[in-house]
Amino acid sequence: MNNKSIPTLRPQDLVVLLKLLIEEDRAWNQISLAKSLFISQSEISASLKRSAYARLLQKKGKEVARQPFMDLLQYGIPFMFPQQPGAIVRGIPTAHSAEPLVQHISSSDNYVWPYAKGHLRGHCIMPFYASVIQAVELDPQLYEYLALIDAIRVGRAREKNLALELLKTKIC
Repeated sequence: MNNKSIPTLRPQDLVVLLKLLIEEDRAWNQISLAKSLFISQSEISASLKRSAYARLLQKKGKEVARQPFMDLLQYGIPFMFPQQPGAIVRGIPTAHSAEPLVQHISSSDNYVWPYAKGHLRGHCIMPFYASVIQAVELDPQLYEYLALIDAIRVGRAREKNLALELLKTKIC
């Protein structure tokens, strides 16, 4: 088996898994996921295959394996998909600058996903994929999950620990 045939997780796979958690009590299919996440149906299919290979899906690929996914978020995300705060840009709040962490953490440094129509200026944090901003405009729960994950990626110990606590209550 050559290395090209081994599926490796991509950033959008995390977003797909989060969306599956949100949709778990509703009927979903690849087309509905593609539309709600603004990515192609073929990319959804490839994402599900990669996640199944990584044992992050169970029950024939229809349900997220919650504890392994939480372990990935806690121990893998900062290393697999690291992020350093960048230049000051206009955008949408993320990490400790967004709900629910903004209620608990006071900081003069804001973190944002770059977006011309955004209402806050802060250090640029790149989202997991380009159209994630469109997806979170339609799904506040997805936005909250992604902001918490960004706190794990870029936050200090306090932000990371609080984000992990909140994610554990939602995921596990």
